[in-house]
Amino acid sequence: MIYEMRVYEHVEGRADQVRERFEAEVAPRLPNHGVELLGVFTDAETGMLTYLTRFESEEARDAAWASFGADEGWKSAKAASEVDGPLIARQHKTVLKPAMRGLPIS
Repeated sequence: MIYEMRVYEHVEGRADQVRERFEAEVAPRLPNHGVELLGVFTDAETGMLTYLTRFESEEARDAAWASFGADEGWKSAKAASEVDGPLIARQHKTVLKPAMRGLPIS
C-alpha cells in the first residue's frame, strides 16, 4: 500500500476557487479512476489545499492518475474554471510508504 500527499499552492486570491473546484469536480471523479481519497485539508495559515490518497501499488497510482488526466469531463471542468487564468501556481507531490505497522493508517 502506498499513499500520496498533494499540496496545491493557489494563485493569490483564488484559494476558495481551488477548494470549490476540488469539491465539485475532482473529488467525485477520483474513485472512478482508482484513486482512494483519504482526507482533504486546508492549511490554517495559507489556505493551501492538501489531500491524501491511497493506492495498492506505484503502478496502480500511475495508472489512476493517467486515467484521471485523460478524463474529458475533468478536462472540460478545469478549462471552464480557468477562463480568468490558472487557479494553481504550483503543486507538490509526495509518495509515502508506511514506516510502522499497526498504526490506524497502515
